[in-house]
Amino acid sequence: MRRLVSGAVVVVAMAFLATGCSKPPEAEIQSAKAAVESARKANAAEYASASLRQAEDAMSALDTELQVQEEKFALFRSYKEASAKAAAVSAAGKKAASDAAAGKEQAKNEAAAAIASTRTLLAETQALLDSAPTGKGTAADIAAMKLDLTAAESTLMEADSAQSSERYKEAKSRAAAAESSIQQVKAAVEAAIAARSGRR
Repeated sequence: MRRLVSGAVVVVAMAFLATGCSKPPEAEIQSAKAAVESARKANAAEYASASLRQAEDAMSALDTELQVQEEKFALFRSYKEASAKAAAVSAAGKKAASDAAAGKEQAKNEAAAAIASTRTLLAETQALLDSAPTGKGTAADIAAMKLDLTAAESTLMEADSAQSSERYKEAKSRAAAAESSIQQVKAAVEAAIAARSGRR
């Protein structure tokens, strides 16, 4: 009977040691880190910042859990929760990378549309300026407006360059700046035409 009890104690002790002395799930941890790094390389910081932040927060939670287990006595360590957190990090990292790809594509399309519409506006305004009424005191104004359109065209070329370099947010911003300048010239020309018509 005593031998039976002793044997049972040994079995329980061995089971305890087997579960208590578990090791960190290194493969899962590395996979989690790789997923977050892939999201960063996919420009998630620019195009999917919220998703990347969730992945990084999940990574911090995993690091905290690993630290908690590391500080425990070896027999009491358990990495079940760490494995679950590593899986959550991997999922969040993959989502961030996917969201970044979608966000980048959207930014690309928005920038392309902004550049195209601004280029159309530029052509229309140049034609309008060419047909603007001339007369005493208008030459200087027309020359100034032509310079403004030339500057806007230069800004639009910078937008093209940014678009080609996949700096889509910058491309859209420069297109917007060019559009604003062109709209001001267009409004001035239209006002001049209206004023001239009103004097007839």
